[in-house]
Amino acid sequence: MQGFINLFKQTGFTSHDCVGKLRGLLRLKRIGHGGTLDPAATGVLPIALGKATRLLQYLQSDKAYKATIRLGMVTATDDLEGEIISQAPVSNLPLEQVALTLKQFTGKLSQIPPKYSAIQVQGKRLYDLARRGETVEVPPRSVEVYKLEILEWRSGDYPEIDVAIDCSAGTYIRAIARDLGTALQTGGTLAGLIRTHSSGFSLSNSLTFDELIEQLKQETFTPIAPPAALQHLPRVTLPPSVAQKWCQGQKVAGDEAVSINAPVQVYREDGNFLGIGHQEDMEMPSLIPDLVYEPM
Repeated sequence: MQGFINLFKQTGFTSHDCVGKLRGLLRLKRIGHGGTLDPAATGVLPIALGKATRLLQYLQSDKAYKATIRLGMVTATDDLEGEIISQAPVSNLPLEQVALTLKQFTGKLSQIPPKYSAIQVQGKRLYDLARRGETVEVPPRSVEVYKLEILEWRSGDYPEIDVAIDCSAGTYIRAIARDLGTALQTGGTLAGLIRTHSSGFSLSNSLTFDELIEQLKQETFTPIAPPAALQHLPRVTLPPSVAQKWCQGQKVAGDEAVSINAPVQVYREDGNFLGIGHQEDMEMPSLIPDLVYEPM
């Protein structure tokens, strides 16, 4: 049982809950996930099984979301799960003003994560500190929003806007909702979130727990093989004798067409995936093992 699952996380589950449920269903202890989703959020949650947990760090990092932002409201958690701190109707707020302000949230941003988040400060999770009423300074982080598109606008006392967001790993959509409300001087909070893309996996072919359980009953479940999840990385193929040396931790001759110090997939001539390596030395490229997945 090695490889990946493109899991559809349902609302009400933490990412840790999903891992725990899968351990029971698959009778497998070694399971990890590729990026936390808040309990209220749904969508793509990449899951790694067995040895594939070591490959999580090499998956694509970019993510995409569909989000609903409610204006005129501020909450403690920057989403509807938290206590309402303030609210005031903003029925006269025009879409044109919101659209113009949203342009501030594309490109490279310095973002302060929500107080209720899994980030660690001084060795403690922010949400644990927030629940104890402790106030700490949350350091900003650099993130990037590649694309932010308005999908729908619903006017009213507390208008809502649906947006599609393509962004770098580490971007908090709750923080965008909060900061948009601050910029408009109306307050804002996240009212809904679906992750549509993560680590190279898409919502369109994600698997619900019910679907997974049915596949397990029918004995048709097959994890996604590592090569399918690593297609974004360059590929290097080694003849058997060279592949054996590489799997034993030795440097071998590299490929001049591959970038230096960037991760590459390494295969044996018969197509077997061996692991992840990188190249060093521009003049005489040598391929160095970073992670041997399948020893010879």
